[in-house]
Amino acid sequence: MTISEEIMTAGDMKKTGGGGLMRAKNSKPEEIRKSNIQAAKALSDAVRTSLGPRGMDKMIQDPKGEVTITNDGATILNQMMVVHPAAKMLVELSKAQDIEAGDGTTSVVVLAGSLLGAAEKMLAKGIHPTTISDSFQKAAAKSVEILINMSIPVDLNDRESLLKSATTSLCSKVVSQNSAELSPIAVDSVLKIVDPARENNVNLKDIKVIKKLGGTVDDTELVDGLVLEQKTSNVNGPKRMEKAKIGFIQFQVSPPKTDMDNQVVVSDYAAMDRVLKEERAYILNIVKQIKKAGCNVLLIQKSILRDALSDLAVHFFDKTKIMVIKDIEREDVEFLCKSLNCRPIASLDHFTPENLATAELVEEIQTGTSKCVKFSGIANPGKTVSLIIRGSNKLMLDEAHRSLHDALCVIRCLVKKRFLIAGGGAPEIEVSRELMMHANTLTGPDAYCFKAFAEAMEIIPYTLSENAGLNPIGTVTELRNRHALGEKTAGINVRKGCISNILEENVVQPLLVSTSAITLATETVRSILKIDDIVNTIRG
Repeated sequence: MTISEEIMTAGDMKKTGGGGLMRAKNSKPEEIRKSNIQAAKALSDAVRTSLGPRGMDKMIQDPKGEVTITNDGATILNQMMVVHPAAKMLVELSKAQDIEAGDGTTSVVVLAGSLLGAAEKMLAKGIHPTTISDSFQKAAAKSVEILINMSIPVDLNDRESLLKSATTSLCSKVVSQNSAELSPIAVDSVLKIVDPARENNVNLKDIKVIKKLGGTVDDTELVDGLVLEQKTSNVNGPKRMEKAKIGFIQFQVSPPKTDMDNQVVVSDYAAMDRVLKEERAYILNIVKQIKKAGCNVLLIQKSILRDALSDLAVHFFDKTKIMVIKDIEREDVEFLCKSLNCRPIASLDHFTPENLATAELVEEIQTGTSKCVKFSGIANPGKTVSLIIRGSNKLMLDEAHRSLHDALCVIRCLVKKRFLIAGGGAPEIEVSRELMMHANTLTGPDAYCFKAFAEAMEIIPYTLSENAGLNPIGTVTELRNRHALGEKTAGINVRKGCISNILEENVVQPLLVSTSAITLATETVRSILKIDDIVNTIRG
Protein backbone atom coordinates (compact mmCIF):
# COMPACT_ATOMS: atom_id res chain seq x y z
CA MET A 1 0.00 0.00 0.00
CA THR A 2 1.48 3.38 -0.99
CA ILE A 3 1.31 6.49 1.21
CA SER A 4 -1.19 8.16 -1.13
CA GLU A 5 -3.46 5.07 -1.00
CA GLU A 6 -3.15 5.04 2.76
CA ILE A 7 -4.14 8.71 2.99
CA MET A 8 -7.14 8.00 0.74
CA THR A 9 -8.18 5.05 2.91
CA ALA A 10 -7.82 7.16 6.02
CA GLY A 11 -10.00 9.83 4.37
CA ASP A 12 -12.69 7.27 3.51
CA MET A 13 -12.62 5.97 7.08
CA LYS A 14 -13.05 9.48 8.43
CA LYS A 15 -16.41 9.65 6.66
CA THR A 16 -17.55 6.36 8.21
CA GLY A 17 -16.37 7.17 11.74
CA GLY A 18 -13.29 7.80 13.90
CA GLY A 19 -12.82 4.16 15.00
CA GLY A 20 -11.89 3.13 11.47
CA LEU A 21 -9.08 5.67 11.26
CA MET A 22 -7.55 4.44 14.51
CA ARG A 23 -7.76 0.87 13.24
CA ALA A 24 -5.86 1.86 10.06
CA LYS A 25 -3.29 3.67 12.18
CA ASN A 26 -2.73 0.65 14.42
CA SER A 27 -2.34 -1.75 11.51
CA LYS A 28 0.57 0.21 10.03
CA PRO A 29 3.34 -0.93 12.43
CA GLU A 30 2.16 -4.51 11.96
CA GLU A 31 2.38 -4.16 8.17
CA ILE A 32 5.85 -2.64 8.37
CA ARG A 33 7.03 -5.38 10.74
CA LYS A 34 5.60 -8.05 8.46
CA SER A 35 7.25 -6.52 5.40
CA ASN A 36 10.65 -6.31 7.17
CA ILE A 37 10.44 -9.91 8.37
CA GLN A 38 9.45 -11.19 4.91
CA ALA A 39 12.28 -9.30 3.17
CA ALA A 40 14.89 -10.59 5.63
CA LYS A 41 13.52 -14.16 5.43
CA ALA A 42 13.64 -14.05 1.61
CA LEU A 43 17.33 -13.12 1.75
CA SER A 44 17.99 -15.82 4.33
CA ASP A 45 16.29 -18.43 2.09
CA ALA A 46 18.44 -17.34 -0.86
CA VAL A 47 21.68 -18.32 0.90
CA ARG A 48 20.25 -21.31 2.79
CA THR A 49 21.00 -23.74 -0.04
CA SER A 50 24.73 -23.02 0.23
CA LEU A 51 25.06 -24.16 3.88
CA GLY A 52 27.16 -27.17 4.79
CA PRO A 53 29.51 -29.56 2.99
CA ARG A 54 26.87 -30.49 0.38
CA GLY A 55 25.68 -26.90 -0.07
CA MET A 56 25.33 -25.47 -3.58
CA ASP A 57 27.45 -22.66 -5.02
CA LYS A 58 26.18 -19.39 -6.40
CA MET A 59 27.32 -17.78 -9.64
CA ILE A 60 27.24 -14.00 -9.28
CA GLN A 61 27.59 -11.66 -12.26
CA ASP A 62 28.22 -7.99 -11.64
CA PRO A 63 27.14 -5.13 -13.97
CA LYS A 64 30.57 -5.19 -15.68
CA GLY A 65 30.14 -8.87 -16.55
CA GLU A 66 32.67 -10.14 -13.99
CA VAL A 67 31.66 -13.58 -12.69
CA THR A 68 32.22 -14.93 -9.16
CA ILE A 69 31.52 -18.53 -8.12
CA THR A 70 31.31 -19.00 -4.35
CA ASN A 71 29.32 -20.42 -1.45
CA ASP A 72 30.74 -18.02 1.14
CA GLY A 73 27.74 -16.28 2.73
CA ALA A 74 29.49 -12.93 3.24
CA THR A 75 30.67 -12.80 -0.40
CA ILE A 76 27.25 -13.76 -1.82
CA LEU A 77 25.39 -11.15 0.25
CA ASN A 78 28.04 -8.50 -0.33
CA GLN A 79 27.67 -8.78 -4.10
CA MET A 80 23.87 -8.98 -4.13
CA MET A 81 21.94 -5.86 -5.11
CA VAL A 82 19.83 -5.61 -1.94
CA VAL A 83 17.28 -2.78 -1.93
CA HIS A 84 15.09 -3.41 1.13
CA PRO A 85 16.55 -1.71 4.25
CA ALA A 86 15.71 -4.67 6.56
CA ALA A 87 17.39 -7.10 4.16
CA LYS A 88 20.45 -4.83 4.16
CA MET A 89 20.68 -5.46 7.90
CA LEU A 90 21.32 -9.14 7.15
CA VAL A 91 24.12 -8.17 4.76
CA GLU A 92 25.68 -6.14 7.58
CA LEU A 93 25.13 -9.12 9.91
CA SER A 94 27.16 -11.45 7.68
CA LYS A 95 29.92 -8.80 7.49
CA ALA A 96 29.95 -8.56 11.29
CA GLN A 97 30.27 -12.36 11.60
CA ASP A 98 33.07 -12.29 8.99
CA ILE A 99 34.99 -9.71 11.07
CA GLU A 100 34.33 -11.37 14.42
CA ALA A 101 34.83 -15.06 13.54
CA GLY A 102 35.59 -15.22 9.79
CA ASP A 103 33.53 -18.41 9.37
CA GLY A 104 29.82 -19.19 9.81
CA THR A 105 28.68 -16.29 7.61
CA THR A 106 25.97 -18.42 5.97
CA SER A 107 24.85 -20.00 9.27
CA VAL A 108 24.36 -16.62 10.94
CA VAL A 109 22.02 -15.38 8.18
CA VAL A 110 20.07 -18.67 8.10
CA LEU A 111 19.73 -18.50 11.89
CA ALA A 112 18.50 -14.88 11.76
CA GLY A 113 15.89 -15.83 9.13
CA SER A 114 14.67 -18.72 11.29
CA LEU A 115 14.44 -16.52 14.42
CA LEU A 116 12.44 -13.95 12.45
CA GLY A 117 10.04 -16.72 11.38
CA ALA A 118 9.64 -17.70 15.04
CA ALA A 119 9.06 -14.05 16.01
CA GLU A 120 6.39 -13.72 13.32
CA LYS A 121 4.41 -16.61 14.89
CA MET A 122 4.74 -14.96 18.32
CA LEU A 123 3.48 -11.63 16.93
CA ALA A 124 0.49 -13.45 15.41
CA LYS A 125 -0.33 -14.76 18.90
CA GLY A 126 -0.49 -11.15 20.09
CA ILE A 127 2.76 -11.04 22.09
CA HIS A 128 4.30 -7.58 22.10
CA PRO A 129 7.52 -7.11 20.00
CA THR A 130 9.43 -5.72 22.99
CA THR A 131 8.55 -8.78 25.07
CA ILE A 132 9.74 -11.09 22.27
CA SER A 133 12.92 -9.02 21.88
CA ASP A 134 13.78 -9.21 25.60
CA SER A 135 13.01 -12.94 25.78
CA PHE A 136 15.20 -13.62 22.74
CA GLN A 137 18.07 -11.78 24.41
CA LYS A 138 17.74 -13.96 27.52
CA ALA A 139 17.51 -17.09 25.34
CA ALA A 140 20.67 -16.11 23.43
CA ALA A 141 22.58 -15.60 26.69
CA LYS A 142 21.37 -19.00 27.90
CA SER A 143 22.38 -20.60 24.56
CA VAL A 144 25.93 -19.24 24.85
CA GLU A 145 26.09 -20.66 28.39
CA ILE A 146 24.97 -24.11 27.11
CA LEU A 147 27.57 -24.01 24.31
CA ILE A 148 30.36 -23.10 26.74
CA ASN A 149 29.38 -26.05 28.98
CA MET A 150 29.59 -28.53 26.11
CA SER A 151 32.85 -27.17 24.63
CA ILE A 152 36.24 -28.89 24.78
CA PRO A 153 39.35 -26.89 25.77
CA VAL A 154 42.12 -26.94 23.17
CA ASP A 155 45.85 -26.32 23.44
CA LEU A 156 47.64 -24.47 20.63
CA ASN A 157 50.37 -27.13 20.73
CA ASP A 158 47.76 -29.73 19.80
CA ARG A 159 48.26 -29.40 16.04
CA GLU A 160 45.89 -32.30 15.33
CA SER A 161 42.86 -30.48 16.79
CA LEU A 162 43.70 -27.30 14.89
CA LEU A 163 43.96 -29.28 11.65
CA LYS A 164 40.53 -30.85 12.25
CA SER A 165 38.96 -27.38 12.69
CA ALA A 166 40.58 -26.01 9.52
CA THR A 167 39.50 -29.11 7.53
CA THR A 168 35.89 -28.76 8.77
CA SER A 169 35.86 -25.14 7.60
CA LEU A 170 37.23 -26.08 4.16
CA CYS A 171 34.87 -29.07 3.71
CA SER A 172 31.95 -26.82 2.75
CA LYS A 173 33.96 -24.86 0.17
CA VAL A 174 34.49 -25.28 -3.58
CA VAL A 175 38.09 -26.34 -2.83
CA SER A 176 37.02 -29.06 -0.34
CA GLN A 177 38.95 -31.72 -2.28
CA ASN A 178 42.16 -29.80 -1.52
CA SER A 179 41.50 -29.49 2.22
CA ALA A 180 44.31 -31.97 3.03
CA GLU A 181 46.86 -29.58 1.46
CA LEU A 182 45.32 -26.26 2.56
CA SER A 183 44.59 -27.11 6.24
CA PRO A 184 48.26 -27.56 7.30
CA ILE A 185 49.14 -24.33 5.46
CA ALA A 186 46.43 -22.41 7.38
CA VAL A 187 47.47 -23.89 10.75
CA ASP A 188 51.22 -23.34 10.26
CA SER A 189 50.69 -19.77 8.99
CA VAL A 190 48.74 -18.67 12.06
CA LEU A 191 51.02 -20.47 14.54
CA LYS A 192 54.07 -18.75 13.02
CA ILE A 193 52.66 -15.27 13.53
CA VAL A 194 51.30 -15.71 17.08
CA ASP A 195 53.04 -13.03 19.09
CA PRO A 196 53.76 -14.10 22.69
CA ALA A 197 53.17 -10.50 23.84
CA ARG A 198 49.62 -10.51 22.38
CA GLU A 199 48.92 -14.21 22.54
CA ASN A 200 45.14 -13.88 22.56
CA ASN A 201 44.93 -12.24 19.19
CA VAL A 202 46.40 -12.66 15.74
CA ASN A 203 46.73 -9.98 13.09
CA LEU A 204 45.99 -11.69 9.77
CA LYS A 205 47.67 -8.78 7.96
CA ASP A 206 50.94 -10.47 8.96
CA ILE A 207 50.06 -13.18 6.43
CA LYS A 208 50.67 -11.96 2.89
CA VAL A 209 48.68 -13.86 0.29
CA ILE A 210 49.83 -13.77 -3.33
CA LYS A 211 47.59 -15.17 -6.06
CA LYS A 212 49.33 -16.59 -9.13
CA LEU A 213 47.56 -18.07 -12.13
CA GLY A 214 48.77 -21.44 -13.39
CA GLY A 215 49.06 -24.86 -11.79
CA THR A 216 46.36 -26.21 -9.48
CA VAL A 217 45.25 -25.46 -5.91
CA ASP A 218 47.49 -28.39 -4.79
CA ASP A 219 50.53 -26.26 -5.71
CA THR A 220 49.64 -23.64 -3.06
CA GLU A 221 52.65 -23.22 -0.77
CA LEU A 222 53.70 -21.56 2.44
CA VAL A 223 56.98 -19.71 2.01
CA ASP A 224 59.30 -19.41 4.98
CA GLY A 225 60.56 -15.92 4.26
CA LEU A 226 59.14 -13.22 2.05
CA VAL A 227 57.65 -13.21 -1.45
CA LEU A 228 56.96 -10.09 -3.51
CA GLU A 229 54.46 -10.10 -6.37
CA GLN A 230 56.69 -7.85 -8.46
CA LYS A 231 59.46 -9.14 -10.70
CA THR A 232 62.93 -7.58 -10.91
CA SER A 233 63.25 -4.39 -12.93
CA ASN A 234 66.75 -5.14 -14.23
CA VAL A 235 67.24 -5.70 -17.95
CA ASN A 236 70.71 -7.29 -18.00
CA GLY A 237 71.32 -7.18 -14.26
CA PRO A 238 71.31 -9.99 -11.67
CA LYS A 239 68.16 -12.08 -11.14
CA ARG A 240 69.67 -13.95 -8.20
CA MET A 241 71.68 -12.55 -5.30
CA GLU A 242 73.39 -14.52 -2.55
CA LYS A 243 74.44 -12.82 0.72
CA ALA A 244 71.98 -10.03 -0.07
CA LYS A 245 72.16 -6.60 1.58
CA ILE A 246 68.69 -5.17 1.14
CA GLY A 247 67.83 -1.46 1.12
CA PHE A 248 64.25 -0.15 1.02
CA ILE A 249 63.95 3.42 -0.27
CA GLN A 250 61.02 5.80 -0.42
CA PHE A 251 62.64 8.23 -2.86
CA GLN A 252 62.85 7.84 -6.64
CA VAL A 253 65.85 7.15 -8.84
CA SER A 254 64.71 9.28 -11.77
CA PRO A 255 65.14 12.94 -12.86
CA PRO A 256 63.43 15.36 -10.45
CA LYS A 257 60.32 17.18 -11.64
CA THR A 258 59.37 20.76 -10.92
CA ASP A 259 56.64 21.32 -8.33
CA MET A 260 54.51 23.27 -10.80
CA ASP A 261 53.56 22.19 -14.30
CA ASN A 262 56.30 24.07 -16.14
CA GLN A 263 57.80 23.73 -19.59
CA VAL A 264 61.51 24.12 -20.23
CA VAL A 265 62.33 25.43 -23.70
CA VAL A 266 65.82 24.50 -24.90
CA SER A 267 67.08 26.65 -27.77
CA ASP A 268 70.26 24.87 -28.87
CA TYR A 269 71.97 21.47 -28.67
CA ALA A 270 74.60 22.70 -26.20
CA ALA A 271 71.88 23.50 -23.63
CA MET A 272 70.20 20.17 -24.36
CA ASP A 273 73.49 18.38 -23.83
CA ARG A 274 73.96 20.20 -20.52
CA VAL A 275 70.49 19.13 -19.31
CA LEU A 276 71.21 15.48 -20.19
CA LYS A 277 74.66 15.66 -18.54
CA GLU A 278 73.13 17.04 -15.34
CA GLU A 279 70.49 14.31 -15.34
CA ARG A 280 73.16 11.65 -15.89
CA ALA A 281 75.34 13.02 -13.08
CA TYR A 282 72.34 13.26 -10.72
CA ILE A 283 71.31 9.60 -11.23
CA LEU A 284 74.91 8.34 -11.21
CA ASN A 285 75.48 10.04 -7.85
CA ILE A 286 72.43 8.24 -6.34
CA VAL A 287 73.57 4.85 -7.72
CA LYS A 288 77.14 5.38 -6.40
CA GLN A 289 75.85 6.26 -2.93
CA ILE A 290 73.68 3.11 -2.87
CA LYS A 291 76.60 0.95 -4.02
CA LYS A 292 78.95 2.59 -1.49
CA ALA A 293 76.65 1.56 1.40
CA GLY A 294 77.15 -2.07 0.31
CA CYS A 295 73.58 -2.55 -0.94
CA ASN A 296 73.07 -5.18 -3.66
CA VAL A 297 69.24 -5.56 -3.57
CA LEU A 298 67.18 -2.39 -3.76
CA LEU A 299 63.44 -2.10 -3.14
CA ILE A 300 61.72 1.11 -4.30
CA GLN A 301 58.31 2.30 -3.07
CA LYS A 302 55.71 3.20 -5.70
CA SER A 303 55.24 6.93 -6.26
CA ILE A 304 52.33 8.82 -7.79
CA LEU A 305 54.44 11.90 -8.55
CA ARG A 306 57.00 10.43 -10.92
CA ASP A 307 58.48 7.17 -12.15
CA ALA A 308 60.30 5.19 -9.49
CA LEU A 309 63.04 4.27 -11.93
CA SER A 310 64.24 5.82 -15.21
CA ASP A 311 65.76 3.77 -18.05
CA LEU A 312 69.11 5.41 -17.35
CA ALA A 313 68.95 4.33 -13.68
CA VAL A 314 68.19 0.74 -14.74
CA HIS A 315 71.26 0.85 -16.99
CA PHE A 316 73.48 2.04 -14.09
CA PHE A 317 72.05 -0.56 -11.69
CA ASP A 318 72.73 -3.30 -14.25
CA LYS A 319 76.33 -2.10 -14.57
CA THR A 320 76.87 -2.02 -10.79
CA LYS A 321 75.21 -5.49 -10.37
CA ILE A 322 72.44 -4.24 -8.06
CA MET A 323 69.15 -6.12 -8.18
CA VAL A 324 66.17 -3.71 -8.26
CA ILE A 325 62.50 -4.32 -7.45
CA LYS A 326 60.27 -1.27 -7.99
CA ASP A 327 56.65 -0.30 -7.33
CA ILE A 328 56.30 -1.63 -3.76
CA GLU A 329 52.73 -0.69 -2.79
CA ARG A 330 52.24 1.76 0.07
CA GLU A 331 50.09 -0.71 2.05
CA ASP A 332 52.84 -3.35 1.83
CA VAL A 333 55.46 -1.12 3.47
CA GLU A 334 54.62 -2.12 7.06
CA PHE A 335 54.56 -5.85 6.22
CA LEU A 336 57.84 -5.60 4.32
CA CYS A 337 59.65 -3.74 7.10
CA LYS A 338 58.35 -6.22 9.69
CA SER A 339 59.43 -9.23 7.59
CA LEU A 340 62.93 -7.99 6.76
CA ASN A 341 63.41 -6.16 10.07
CA CYS A 342 64.49 -2.98 8.29
CA ARG A 343 63.46 0.68 8.14
CA PRO A 344 62.31 2.55 5.04
CA ILE A 345 64.91 5.13 3.94
CA ALA A 346 63.34 8.45 2.96
CA SER A 347 66.40 10.33 1.67
CA LEU A 348 69.82 9.57 0.20
CA ASP A 349 71.62 11.08 3.24
CA HIS A 350 70.22 8.29 5.45
CA PHE A 351 71.28 5.49 3.10
CA THR A 352 73.86 3.95 5.41
CA PRO A 353 74.95 0.31 5.99
CA GLU A 354 73.19 0.10 9.40
CA ASN A 355 69.80 0.74 7.72
CA LEU A 356 70.15 -2.30 5.46
CA ALA A 357 68.63 -5.77 6.03
CA THR A 358 70.44 -9.02 5.20
CA ALA A 359 69.26 -12.28 3.64
CA GLU A 360 70.98 -15.46 2.49
CA LEU A 361 69.33 -15.47 -0.92
CA VAL A 362 67.09 -13.24 -3.05
CA GLU A 363 65.98 -14.70 -6.37
CA GLU A 364 63.39 -14.27 -9.08
CA ILE A 365 61.28 -17.43 -9.44
CA GLN A 366 58.79 -18.50 -12.07
CA THR A 367 55.27 -19.19 -10.73
CA GLY A 368 52.84 -20.26 -13.40
CA THR A 369 52.58 -17.65 -16.11
CA SER A 370 54.35 -14.89 -14.15
CA LYS A 371 57.41 -14.28 -12.00
CA CYS A 372 57.89 -13.15 -8.40
CA VAL A 373 60.82 -12.44 -6.08
CA LYS A 374 61.54 -14.72 -3.14
CA PHE A 375 63.67 -13.82 -0.09
CA SER A 376 65.01 -16.70 2.00
CA GLY A 377 67.30 -16.96 4.99
CA ILE A 378 66.43 -13.49 6.32
CA ALA A 379 68.56 -12.49 9.31
CA ASN A 380 66.37 -12.03 12.47
CA PRO A 381 63.04 -11.99 10.56
CA GLY A 382 59.76 -10.68 11.99
CA LYS A 383 56.72 -12.85 12.72
CA THR A 384 55.24 -12.83 9.20
CA VAL A 385 54.60 -15.42 6.50
CA SER A 386 53.85 -15.38 2.78
CA LEU A 387 51.48 -17.72 0.94
CA ILE A 388 51.43 -18.33 -2.80
CA ILE A 389 47.98 -19.51 -3.90
CA ARG A 390 47.79 -21.22 -7.28
CA GLY A 391 44.80 -22.00 -9.46
CA SER A 392 44.00 -23.07 -13.00
CA ASN A 393 41.63 -20.14 -13.60
CA LYS A 394 40.74 -16.82 -12.01
CA LEU A 395 37.43 -18.06 -10.49
CA MET A 396 39.16 -20.99 -8.78
CA LEU A 397 41.99 -18.74 -7.61
CA ASP A 398 39.63 -16.22 -5.99
CA GLU A 399 37.56 -18.94 -4.30
CA ALA A 400 40.71 -20.68 -3.00
CA HIS A 401 41.75 -17.32 -1.50
CA ARG A 402 38.36 -16.83 0.19
CA SER A 403 38.34 -20.40 1.51
CA LEU A 404 41.88 -20.13 2.86
CA HIS A 405 40.93 -16.84 4.54
CA ASP A 406 38.05 -18.63 6.30
CA ALA A 407 40.39 -21.42 7.45
CA LEU A 408 42.89 -18.83 8.76
CA CYS A 409 40.06 -17.09 10.63
CA VAL A 410 39.00 -20.40 12.22
CA ILE A 411 42.50 -20.90 13.63
CA ARG A 412 42.52 -17.25 14.74
CA CYS A 413 39.24 -17.94 16.61
CA LEU A 414 40.94 -20.78 18.47
CA VAL A 415 43.81 -18.45 19.43
CA LYS A 416 41.28 -15.91 20.75
CA LYS A 417 39.03 -18.42 22.57
CA ARG A 418 40.71 -21.78 23.03
CA PHE A 419 37.65 -24.02 22.96
CA LEU A 420 36.37 -26.45 20.35
CA ILE A 421 32.84 -27.64 19.82
CA ALA A 422 31.35 -30.48 17.74
CA GLY A 423 29.99 -29.60 14.28
CA GLY A 424 27.33 -31.26 12.11
CA GLY A 425 24.34 -29.59 13.79
CA ALA A 426 25.15 -31.15 17.21
CA PRO A 427 25.50 -27.87 19.18
CA GLU A 428 22.29 -26.39 17.74
CA ILE A 429 20.21 -29.48 18.64
CA GLU A 430 21.74 -29.57 22.13
CA VAL A 431 20.96 -25.86 22.65
CA SER A 432 17.42 -26.41 21.34
CA ARG A 433 16.86 -29.35 23.75
CA GLU A 434 18.28 -27.55 26.80
CA LEU A 435 16.27 -24.39 26.04
CA MET A 436 13.06 -26.42 25.73
CA MET A 437 13.70 -27.94 29.15
CA HIS A 438 14.46 -24.49 30.56
CA ALA A 439 11.26 -23.08 28.99
CA ASN A 440 9.21 -25.62 30.98
CA THR A 441 10.40 -23.95 34.19
CA LEU A 442 9.26 -20.50 33.02
CA THR A 443 5.84 -18.86 33.04
CA GLY A 444 4.11 -16.23 30.91
CA PRO A 445 5.26 -14.98 27.47
CA ASP A 446 8.90 -15.89 28.29
CA ALA A 447 8.02 -19.61 28.14
CA TYR A 448 6.49 -19.23 24.66
CA CYS A 449 9.39 -17.15 23.36
CA PHE A 450 12.04 -19.54 24.72
CA LYS A 451 10.26 -22.47 23.02
CA ALA A 452 10.06 -20.54 19.74
CA PHE A 453 13.80 -19.69 19.99
CA ALA A 454 14.60 -23.36 20.71
CA GLU A 455 12.61 -24.52 17.65
CA ALA A 456 14.28 -21.89 15.46
CA MET A 457 17.73 -23.30 16.36
CA GLU A 458 16.80 -26.56 14.59
CA ILE A 459 17.05 -24.80 11.22
CA ILE A 460 20.82 -25.52 11.02
CA PRO A 461 20.62 -29.36 11.28
CA TYR A 462 17.43 -29.27 9.17
CA THR A 463 19.18 -27.36 6.37
CA LEU A 464 22.36 -29.49 6.62
CA SER A 465 20.35 -32.70 6.10
CA GLU A 466 18.18 -31.09 3.39
CA ASN A 467 21.24 -29.93 1.41
CA ALA A 468 22.83 -33.38 1.80
CA GLY A 469 19.77 -35.02 0.19
CA LEU A 470 18.62 -36.73 3.42
CA ASN A 471 15.08 -36.71 4.80
CA PRO A 472 15.26 -33.55 6.97
CA ILE A 473 12.31 -34.30 9.28
CA GLY A 474 13.39 -37.89 9.95
CA THR A 475 17.04 -36.90 10.44
CA VAL A 476 16.31 -34.03 12.85
CA THR A 477 13.87 -36.22 14.85
CA GLU A 478 16.45 -38.98 15.18
CA LEU A 479 19.10 -36.42 16.14
CA ARG A 480 16.78 -35.03 18.83
CA ASN A 481 16.21 -38.53 20.23
CA ARG A 482 19.94 -39.29 20.35
CA HIS A 483 20.57 -36.05 22.26
CA ALA A 484 17.72 -36.85 24.63
CA LEU A 485 19.55 -40.12 25.41
CA GLY A 486 22.59 -38.05 26.43
CA GLU A 487 24.69 -38.27 23.24
CA LYS A 488 25.76 -34.64 23.21
CA THR A 489 28.17 -35.09 20.30
CA ALA A 490 25.74 -36.87 17.96
CA GLY A 491 25.55 -34.95 14.69
CA ILE A 492 24.71 -35.34 11.00
CA ASN A 493 27.39 -37.32 9.19
CA VAL A 494 27.00 -35.96 5.67
CA ARG A 495 29.60 -38.32 4.18
CA LYS A 496 27.78 -41.48 5.30
CA GLY A 497 24.30 -39.97 5.28
CA CYS A 498 23.47 -40.92 8.87
CA ILE A 499 23.67 -39.75 12.50
CA SER A 500 26.95 -40.58 14.24
CA ASN A 501 29.34 -39.32 16.92
CA ILE A 502 30.64 -36.30 15.06
CA LEU A 503 33.83 -35.98 17.14
CA GLU A 504 34.97 -39.39 15.87
CA GLU A 505 34.47 -38.07 12.33
CA ASN A 506 36.78 -35.11 13.20
CA VAL A 507 34.07 -32.54 12.45
CA VAL A 508 34.85 -29.75 14.92
CA GLN A 509 34.61 -25.97 14.93
CA PRO A 510 35.73 -23.16 17.25
CA LEU A 511 33.35 -22.22 20.05
CA LEU A 512 33.64 -18.53 19.02
CA VAL A 513 32.02 -19.23 15.59
CA SER A 514 28.86 -20.68 17.20
CA THR A 515 28.57 -18.21 20.10
CA SER A 516 29.14 -15.15 17.90
CA ALA A 517 26.61 -16.47 15.31
CA ILE A 518 23.86 -16.82 17.96
CA THR A 519 24.66 -13.48 19.63
CA LEU A 520 24.88 -11.46 16.38
CA ALA A 521 21.80 -13.10 14.80
CA THR A 522 19.74 -12.37 17.94
CA GLU A 523 20.91 -8.73 18.01
CA THR A 524 19.85 -8.24 14.38
CA VAL A 525 16.46 -9.90 14.93
CA ARG A 526 15.86 -7.67 17.96
CA SER A 527 16.68 -4.57 15.87
CA ILE A 528 14.26 -5.63 13.11
CA LEU A 529 11.48 -6.39 15.62
CA LYS A 530 11.74 -2.95 17.21
CA ILE A 531 11.18 -1.13 13.89
CA ASP A 532 7.56 -0.01 13.53
CA ASP A 533 7.86 2.46 10.66
CA ILE A 534 10.01 3.22 7.62
CA VAL A 535 10.35 6.91 6.79
CA ASN A 536 11.80 8.00 3.46
CA THR A 537 13.47 11.40 3.54
CA ILE A 538 13.77 13.54 0.42
CA ARG A 539 16.79 15.80 0.49
CA GLY A 540 16.70 19.04 -1.47
